Amino acid sequence: MLKTMLKVNDINVYYGSIHAIKGVSFSVERGEIVTLIGANGAGKSTILNTVSGLLRSKTGSVSFLDKPIGSLVPHKIVAGGLAQVPEGRRVFLNMTAEENLEMGAFTRKGAEAAESLADVYMRFPRLKERRKQIAGTLSGGEQQMLAMGRALMSKPELLMLDEPSMGLAPILVEQIFEIIKELNAAGVTILLVEQNAQMALSIADRGYVLETGRIATSASASELLNNDAVKKAYLGG
Repeated sequence: MLKTMLKVNDINVYYGSIHAIKGVSFSVERGEIVTLIGANGAGKSTILNTVSGLLRSKTGSVSFLDKPIGSLVPHKIVAGGLAQVPEGRRVFLNMTAEENLEMGAFTRKGAEAAESLADVYMRFPRLKERRKQIAGTLSGGEQQMLAMGRALMSKPELLMLDEPSMGLAPILVEQIFEIIKELNAAGVTILLVEQNAQMALSIADRGYVLETGRIATSASASELLNNDAVKKAYLGG
């Protein structure tokens, strides 16, 4: 079985004349939780959006399951087994929770879609309770679960999460991170972007620290938790 699931090599991403991502390379191995941490504006979300096909790199390559995906359109990348939960959740506010989930199953038809829906409801019983409720009336935590559930409807092998704790109360943050650990234990590889570096590193296997569009350092999560410079900059230590 292929060990390296995602390989990003020397990507450079621009917003007009602004050089946002500068020669970034990293990898994610099967079964890992890997986190990207850094200050606001460091380029974390830009990297995820480049991997998922929403942005294009001027150079380098992105490979998933040993196949190049850097030129693929987003829905082809999703169909290949890689899904993203975007920053800010971005659920369809005027649709029901279940309709939102069904939107995530466009790569799966008939019985497969029904199986995915049953799996999501098993993992998120709150969504089953709220399945006929308009998504815009759900709480922030419920919307985050809905965004995660929608991504899981495609049965991804690699799930990318962009700031899943944003705007949530501490008790809900803990709940979301427990769900991330459960997903990983069930076989889903995770690439996590998270402002709460302490929480991210507490569940991750490895981490990369981004500074102004470059990777400043990388190490095991435990090493980063004990790195004085990382603690001072991102962990309040």
